[in-house]
Amino acid sequence: NHVAVDETVIQLDTEQYWLYAAVDPESNDLLHTRLEPTRNNAIADRFFAELREKHDVDDAIFLVDGAAPLQRACRKHGLDFRYERHGNRNSVERVFREVKRRTTSFSNCFSNAEAETANEWLRSFAFAWNQLI
Repeated sequence: NHVAVDETVIQLDTEQYWLYAAVDPESNDLLHTRLEPTRNNAIADRFFAELREKHDVDDAIFLVDGAAPLQRACRKHGLDFRYERHGNRNSVERVFREVKRRTTSFSNCFSNAEAETANEWLRSFAFAWNQLI
């Protein structure tokens, strides 16, 4: 039982935001996404708290890269994690790239969209993605 978690910068119009995402590497399902204007420990903590509320992941091993806020949040929530740049994370990187690509396309079509509109779009995209795979 693994969950891959990542954060990446995405561009919406002229603004940059941090996209947090959790993916099940076995099914490639997007478990949770969150769009934030910045990156810090409190946001990473909230992301994991929301993920734990939505899904039974307490026994999972979280696959994280070198992002200190993600590793710190795992420790704070008492979650097992493993630093991994390859292996199971490779399949999930494709999901993250696709989310990033589609978010950029969304931004190009809706150049004046607010961050909350993009966040709602991400939730809808995650639902559709999970139905199609």
